[in-house]
Amino acid sequence: MNVLAGDIVERFQTLLWPLLRISAMLLTAPPFSTDAFNLRLRILLAAVLTWWVYPMYAWPVVDPVSARGLAEVFNQILIGVVMGLVLQVVVAALVVAGQALSAAMGLSMANLIDPTVGNVPVLSQFLLVVSTLVFVGFGGHALLAKLVVQSFDTLPVGAQFAGQELYGRVVRWSAMTFLGAVLLSLPVMATLLFVNVGLGVVTRAAPSLNIFAVGFPALILVGFLVLMLSLGSVGGRIEWLWMQGFDVLRDLLGLV
Repeated sequence: MNVLAGDIVERFQTLLWPLLRISAMLLTAPPFSTDAFNLRLRILLAAVLTWWVYPMYAWPVVDPVSARGLAEVFNQILIGVVMGLVLQVVVAALVVAGQALSAAMGLSMANLIDPTVGNVPVLSQFLLVVSTLVFVGFGGHALLAKLVVQSFDTLPVGAQFAGQELYGRVVRWSAMTFLGAVLLSLPVMATLLFVNVGLGVVTRAAPSLNIFAVGFPALILVGFLVLMLSLGSVGGRIEWLWMQGFDVLRDLLGLV
């Protein structure tokens, strides 16, 4: 069988479009964007997904170094990046919730270096681990792979993705960073508020009492106790946040 150079170039030009979108999504979407999911695994997964998607659609032959081709390259990368950034809002909500809990419990000085989000409190790291387990537990990785495959139906190669409505929808969804953090940290924060009120009353009644020697251990003990008791509901809220992210993603991709 004779394989011409022109056939190889044409196959590469058609294989490039699904590869760009899928690779951009894997570089930005959690949990694939973490260092635990290293670059070799991402490249392998992108190649497998591309090889799986490639026979399903008819791909246009566009020179990627032409003006039209460069515009399409950026368009495919934009689609993949937006898919990942929508789910990164959930990760940001978990980090903000962990920061709020650490500040309320007096653990704000206990930080870890996370390669994905930088210097984060230990409770943020704990919530990120729980969220990853929840994500894998309800099949979020399979849902994400399904969405990126279905996106080629609603947003084929050549369709424009950017627009004012898109940017507005993403900005509105980013407010979930703070709303989600409040939902996750509310049980512990409300309990610690009453503990602080009680400590204030005790300090007023006994001014000689060292509030720092009593208050910090009490806040940490009560905070961890309430966090353990509310961990089931916290897991439910984390799953709800992930599902909200997938709903927004379906809306942006026109799959609703």
